Amino acid sequence: MIYPPIAMDIACWALFAVSVDLLLGFTGLLSFGHAAFWGSSAYVSGLLAVHVGLPFPVAVLGGALFAAVIAVPIGYLAVRLSGIYFAMVTLAFAQMIYFIANQWRDVTGGENGLQGIPREMFGVDLSDSFVFYYVGLPIVLLGLLLAWRIVRSPFGRVLVSIRDNPSRARALGYPVDRYRLLSFVLSAFLAGLAGGLFAISHGFASLQEVYWTTSGNAVMMVVLGGIGTLWGGVIGAALVVQLNDYLSTSEFDGIGIVTGSIFIVIVLVFRKGIWGTARDLLAPRLKRKRPGGAKSPGDDPAPAPAPDVNAPA
Repeated sequence: MIYPPIAMDIACWALFAVSVDLLLGFTGLLSFGHAAFWGSSAYVSGLLAVHVGLPFPVAVLGGALFAAVIAVPIGYLAVRLSGIYFAMVTLAFAQMIYFIANQWRDVTGGENGLQGIPREMFGVDLSDSFVFYYVGLPIVLLGLLLAWRIVRSPFGRVLVSIRDNPSRARALGYPVDRYRLLSFVLSAFLAGLAGGLFAISHGFASLQEVYWTTSGNAVMMVVLGGIGTLWGGVIGAALVVQLNDYLSTSEFDGIGIVTGSIFIVIVLVFRKGIWGTARDLLAPRLKRKRPGGAKSPGDDPAPAPAPDVNAPA
């Protein structure tokens, strides 16, 4: 049995992982700075709920829009690079957001965090975790639906072509940097939805939300589930969150050792992640059952190759 607070955490982290996969798996850009969007939305959503008294869905949407807005200048500077250079630039901006959140104590609470975030919607108290889960879950589902629609659209197909061969995409007349920037902003918006809902669910926003390890956790979830599969991030999030919860309640101190070992095993044994490996194993059987071997409408786009972080800009 999964308790409602853990289920809500899984849902939020799943949307966050999907937002990272939209950029990594379908655009070919590895970001270590998505904690900036998850965390900034967490703070903004909390501030809107505490000081303005907005219903939590409106506060979460406001936080996500703020994340998308700050993603525009960050993405404008970062998408001109690729590989390790892109990853380091996004990491640098994320650390800048972390420094601002730490120093602006009058607004963010500094090391004490932003506390007492209410869970209300139009005057109705949603402090009960079970009730809040079912009220907040539609926000996550809408975010996942948006991500699915993006990758299944012509825009998503262009992103895959840019990921596979940006030079050819430029030769065909596609403005590669503009497409990358739009993908970056959309990814930040989805990450903001997840971060804002996470802060409202916990009633608290801390510096941990904007720290770089938060980005690393999301990337790990994507790799565990399968890069470029979209839904693999959901599986990775469920695995990591439940494992962390089980180990912490067991009073085990070496959580990082266990999660790191599992990560290494899955990367070595399941090179395409859990979802990607399962899909490849089932694809021949499903194809034989369809007349003419036609693809079903639910088939994912071409899986992403392993990102080359050492590629030149």
